[in-house]
Amino acid sequence: MTQIHVLTGAGSGIGLAVARRLLDRGDRLIVVARDRRRASEVEAELPGSRAVVADLSRPEQIAAAVADLPGHVDSVIHAAGIVDLGEVADAPLLSWTDQLTVNLVAPAELTRVLLPSIRAARGQVLFINSGAGLTAHPGWGAYAASKHGLKALADALRGEEAPHGVRVTTVYPGRTATPMQARVHEQEGRDYDPGAFIDPESVADAVMTALTLPRDAVISDLTVRPGPR
Repeated sequence: MTQIHVLTGAGSGIGLAVARRLLDRGDRLIVVARDRRRASEVEAELPGSRAVVADLSRPEQIAAAVADLPGHVDSVIHAAGIVDLGEVADAPLLSWTDQLTVNLVAPAELTRVLLPSIRAARGQVLFINSGAGLTAHPGWGAYAASKHGLKALADALRGEEAPHGVRVTTVYPGRTATPMQARVHEQEGRDYDPGAFIDPESVADAVMTALTLPRDAVISDLTVRPGPR
């Protein structure tokens, strides 16, 4: 049976790889785009998808953006995120608020407004987190705080929604060859070699495994690390 998925971060990296997998198997895909121009670009890149407009840095836009979605949603997949490195002594307030808003508050709000539809489908909420959601390193305080918060959101949600038949999964990728990784290297002042990191398609494999697991089981937490070179 054709499934319906709502996906953030579909324009690049892991989100794009997952979006293509879902479309290739004939599912319906609803992507969240930050503005109408970006919505048109994503729909052109992902034929068959439908974009709704909501800027994740303004979570108050989310409820209206998804108000007319079907009452039966099989999964919401949170792949969007931003990163801005900086030590606690130097990171400005805006760096904290931006990352916490996009990486944590927006996923919480999108999940909240879609929960009735996810419950109706006995569906799944899947968070693409980060290794920074498990361990915080110097210079990564704000980003890691947002991702630790995302883990807490998933852990609480898992217990709350189990009685409704909703599965909750968190995937923790290590450093992956995405545009975000290129930005990280730019901030770190280092040369970027995509071949040194996990291919987004490998993380998409992990995501699809969690989504397609039979209903008698759930992958609650899945860590994906770079393999030996």
